[in-house]
Amino acid sequence: MPNPEIAITIHAHTDASSRPSEDFELVRYPTHQPTDWTSSHRQEELPFYMTEDTSARRRVTHTPQGPTTPKHNTQWDDEYDGEGKDVYAKANASQRYGGGGRVARRAPPPPPASIREFIQQNLEHVAPAVYTLLSCWTRYHKIGKSPNVIWDEAHFGKFGSHYLKREFYFDVHPPLGKMLVGLAGLLSGYNGGYEFKSGEMYPEDVPFVAMRIILATFGVLMVPLGWYTAVELGMSTRACHLVALMCLCDVAWLCISRFILLDSMLLFFTFTTVFGLSKFHNQQYQPFSFDWWFWLSFTGYSIGCVSSVKLVGLFVTALVGLYTIEDLWNKFGDLRMPVRTQLRHWGARIACLIILPILVYMASFKIHFLILNHSGPGDAQMSSLFQANLVGNNFAQNPLEIAFGSKLTLKNMGWGGGLLHSHVQTYPVGSNQQQVTCYHYKDANNDWAITPTWEDPAIDPNGPIRYLKHGDVIRLVHEATGRNLHSHNIPAPISKLNNEVSCYGNATIGDQNDYWVVEVVDDLQRGSREKFELIHSLTTRLRLRHVASGCYVRAANKPLPEWGFKQIEVSCDKENNPDDPYTHWNVESHRNDRLPAGEIKFYRSPFLRDFWHLNVAMMTSNNALIPDPDKDDILASVPGDWPLLRLGLRMCAWTNMQSKYYLIGTPVIWWGTTASLFVGVFAFCTYVFRMQRRYVDMEPREWEHFLYVGKIALFGWMLHYARTDMTAYSPVPFLIMGRVTYIHHYLPTLYFAVLMGGHMLDHFVFTARRLSERTKSIVFALVAFAIIANFWWFRGVAWGIDGPIDDHWGLGWRKSWNIYDS
Repeated sequence: MPNPEIAITIHAHTDASSRPSEDFELVRYPTHQPTDWTSSHRQEELPFYMTEDTSARRRVTHTPQGPTTPKHNTQWDDEYDGEGKDVYAKANASQRYGGGGRVARRAPPPPPASIREFIQQNLEHVAPAVYTLLSCWTRYHKIGKSPNVIWDEAHFGKFGSHYLKREFYFDVHPPLGKMLVGLAGLLSGYNGGYEFKSGEMYPEDVPFVAMRIILATFGVLMVPLGWYTAVELGMSTRACHLVALMCLCDVAWLCISRFILLDSMLLFFTFTTVFGLSKFHNQQYQPFSFDWWFWLSFTGYSIGCVSSVKLVGLFVTALVGLYTIEDLWNKFGDLRMPVRTQLRHWGARIACLIILPILVYMASFKIHFLILNHSGPGDAQMSSLFQANLVGNNFAQNPLEIAFGSKLTLKNMGWGGGLLHSHVQTYPVGSNQQQVTCYHYKDANNDWAITPTWEDPAIDPNGPIRYLKHGDVIRLVHEATGRNLHSHNIPAPISKLNNEVSCYGNATIGDQNDYWVVEVVDDLQRGSREKFELIHSLTTRLRLRHVASGCYVRAANKPLPEWGFKQIEVSCDKENNPDDPYTHWNVESHRNDRLPAGEIKFYRSPFLRDFWHLNVAMMTSNNALIPDPDKDDILASVPGDWPLLRLGLRMCAWTNMQSKYYLIGTPVIWWGTTASLFVGVFAFCTYVFRMQRRYVDMEPREWEHFLYVGKIALFGWMLHYARTDMTAYSPVPFLIMGRVTYIHHYLPTLYFAVLMGGHMLDHFVFTARRLSERTKSIVFALVAFAIIANFWWFRGVAWGIDGPIDDHWGLGWRKSWNIYDS
């Protein structure tokens, strides 16, 4: 197609007020409408910023002539390319509230009359279809080669078993991904009876291959999603191919997708969220249309899904939030937009990007609770009322009223609280008396007896029942050891400002430091303290005040060191804060032969309370997964290791008798995309400095596109790259994760580096006007060859390495990789 000419008029105005711009000329772009349908269809299907490989940016240099009146020396490097970025001009006035997107769609083509016409009309889908087939081959190839439980299959396979047996369990991750693991087991014919012990060989009745294939399908779909996202981000065809190749050929993504893990689902929903965001951005020229609403809702639904697999999904949620804030801020500055339209935009974002994701997230927990309605290993992490409604739990038969002589367990009502616990081990510091802790699992060491003070008469088993009331002074005797719950003016081992709580004495030895006053806070069913007199199990919230010192028993989720078995510290808080939930306790299990059994109607647990309780417990436990200074975790790594692949991760035993899997990325992809991040930042700074000097490297809309894709990639990478070393400086303003980290935590972050790599190659090579088509093709071929060859070299770390590892030379590209270490 011939290039139309551009007429440039340079006005030498002397009146600055009448001159439209001091430094920029007005350029009118020609309008061109293709006459044949094929050309028209191709042009309308390209995203808003999509360019053909022949298009390029236009550079204009302004050279000032004098101190007051600049002389414009304007040169186009080439004539305007009609098939290039003729998308800077808006289609019509109705698009003025857009801000980007595809050009208006024309009427759909007539139905194809032959296979040839069908292929011609769907040529844009041929490449992603081929990549999808290749992705099926890489993900499914030799997927059942290792019949052993690999790495975290020991955890997530077990969680899937709990769904099939409907047993309640506790984990630090939201439930959607694990429910999908359970669904994979159900579809595969698995009965849920296997324990998934790490490294153990799967028995014949466990269809682990089918389960791996179902979950690997999420990994398969990552590749076409990468292609279509690159298309929607306006990358050239060559850049789209490279993005898809990087998604296809990264051995870390490949390896993590081939096992019974959550990461393939996390990556898939991360990809769908970015894809939905890019699709929505390209619908902004037609706000409130069906497509606009659909892709906005799709983005919100994807946010809900990715956050329901792992809380890492909150990072891509933050990316969408930043995009939305900028978008609404720009609309706020559009004085032509009516206030009513502004409010509609705000309402749409709130409904689709806040309310809808929250509903999806909450729905996953609701389904989680509905399925896991039987008592299981995770009961103690939940509230006593929740446990009372599980099948197989006998809390509902607890005697309702508490009396002296009752045997009971006390549950801390703080979020994620455990059970008051003691054991024969003593404190190595402080008083050296018997330890008192908070424990999250059912144990005989959780049992206590309500006993009168030393001065009061002993309990008469045949006398009248003495019910426990607000203000009663009691002793709590540990059933297993016979010692009394005790406190004194000795600092607690962790909370130094609080007093230590211990167990001391026996049935005949004790003092007034064993006395505790029962203070009722309220009752979850009956309301404020004034409305009732007797204390009930499960529902009454109470506090225990030490008579001698006036402090309150408190458990605030602070783990003890190894000598305390990493259980939660129990201390005596000197501050009287009735609103502190970590000083609130309730009676959980309750035994007293003289009292009648209770009824389930007294114990109802609302969903919202259970939902909030479980989420706080998840976050508390997740942050408690800190590196153990007493142990050398050879699998762990720090975020600084990841972008340059300093360390990988052995996913199984490193013996000659089984297939070995090493989680490491494809070096060309990881190193190249990391470099592209620095190139992108440097390019942005360079362009800004040149703009300040009145150089015009790009038209406004092209600059807008450069920033748009760069911000999606760079901010997406920064938000995901959460530095966890709290003692070191981090350029990333995201320091909430204090837990131990591994290389697989970088895998969602890598996607944004890949997008940046494609964007930089597109910007500097594939759409550069000064480079010939031959040069662009050579660069593309070299990069594609490097990606494919590097993948083929390292394919064994994902498909399995057999025999002695030393026989497989050339895999240790960095000395820090422990591939060859024994």
